[in-house]
Amino acid sequence: MGEESEYQTPLLELDSHSRIRDLSSVTIEEFLEHGPVAVRWWPRLVAWESRLLWILSGSSIIVSVATFMLSFVTQMFSGHLGALELAGASIANVGIQGLAYGIMLGMASAVQTVCGQAYGAKKYSSMGIICQRAIILHLGAAFLLTFLYWFSGPVLRAIGQTESIAEQGEIFARGLIPQLYAFALSCPMQRFLQAQNIVNPLAYMSVAVFLLHILLSWIVVYVLEYGLLGAALTLSFSWWLFVIINALYIVLSPSCKETWTGLSTSAFTGIWPYFKLTVSSAVMLCLEIWYSQGLVLISGLLPNPTISLDSISICMNYLNWDMQFMLGLSAATSVRIGNELGAGHPKVAKFSVIVVNATSIVISIIFSAIVLSFRVGLSRLFTSDTAVIDAVSNLTPLLAISVFLNGIQPILSGVAIGSGWQAIVAYVNLATYYVIGLPIGCVLGFKTSLGVVGIWSGMITGVFLQTVTLIMLTVRTNWNAEVEKAAERLNVSANDEISGLVDTI
Repeated sequence: MGEESEYQTPLLELDSHSRIRDLSSVTIEEFLEHGPVAVRWWPRLVAWESRLLWILSGSSIIVSVATFMLSFVTQMFSGHLGALELAGASIANVGIQGLAYGIMLGMASAVQTVCGQAYGAKKYSSMGIICQRAIILHLGAAFLLTFLYWFSGPVLRAIGQTESIAEQGEIFARGLIPQLYAFALSCPMQRFLQAQNIVNPLAYMSVAVFLLHILLSWIVVYVLEYGLLGAALTLSFSWWLFVIINALYIVLSPSCKETWTGLSTSAFTGIWPYFKLTVSSAVMLCLEIWYSQGLVLISGLLPNPTISLDSISICMNYLNWDMQFMLGLSAATSVRIGNELGAGHPKVAKFSVIVVNATSIVISIIFSAIVLSFRVGLSRLFTSDTAVIDAVSNLTPLLAISVFLNGIQPILSGVAIGSGWQAIVAYVNLATYYVIGLPIGCVLGFKTSLGVVGIWSGMITGVFLQTVTLIMLTVRTNWNAEVEKAAERLNVSANDEISGLVDTI
């Protein structure tokens, strides 16, 4: 009883919201190590963790949603040019841009893992080098992907898209080539700032660029009548504006003076070991992102591809909006887990996992209910075509199920990124998505009369199995062992960043 009283005084301060901030991870770690926590302490502990999570994730969600809304708005304007233009923009957005975005975002998760743990261990000087090394690799990937963008027309025809849709897709994709290089700079820089809990400035930047993008899109598409190419180039311009503002903040802000010490030739050393971690990170997220994108591509092979593509791409836009919200929460989760593992707090890391997953389940239920409530009006922002509107309405129940599952799954992936499990999750994604879910969807879609509904049902099966597997992996985790692994990564990262890093995962 005497030992427990040692921990009661700081935790009683949770009764006053203004004192929650006075508690530290060290205090909570000591309390959790003390033994089984009495039920009366859980609300106070949850309040402490939730405060940290939402301070970090609130701005991360704004950044994630605002940057996604750049493409969302562009597709809205493209849709009102005509059904064919919407189909072309959709297929380029999914088949070409989605491929590149998956690679860039996946590669950047390596920055999230190592910088998050380095920040938790107070090894600040290595973070800028890690970011620069990531940018080098991202620019190399962007150069290779440029050929895919330029020759997107033949690629789209090769995978079975009609001539008219492929032609419109090629026009849109070529206008997005500048955006590809903006991705290469933005993804590492965002993760670099998020690992330091610098998220509010990112939120202000992204919202400002988003609001400007709406105005520019209206001027270019409707006033100047530059059509689909103009819409794509406007999107590229907005992304470059975001990158420039990000770069100026990193270089000039006092908040980054310890982590960004200028350009260094050290960024070119140890490229290969870092590349191996980057590949496992990219594969993990690409297998997730491309899975939903594949639904759109496969739908284009069904009879009446314009209606199929339009209806499924509208649903995917809403699903991706939900995904961006959850990816913002996932990014915060990665930072929280990475920081606590780097600081040597396994109990707090585990507790953070519990709180964030409970939060994501509640949010997913709410979002699914909203989708079902507005099933008729979901498509009207994109089109006035009655056939497309009816098709979207019929797909809404599947959209609601996907919203629920995809609200939970990114959080579990965020735990994996923060812990450095990218290689393991890549195998899980490959098995559940592409060995099980995708074949089932193709059989139901093409061998029965279900069509798009069958394809989507099979893919939902894959997401469900992947979610269950990640839950089992998370539950069975030895968090003390994860702290030791984090320490090993940081020891090899301190001077020769990331050298031999993959061997510790």
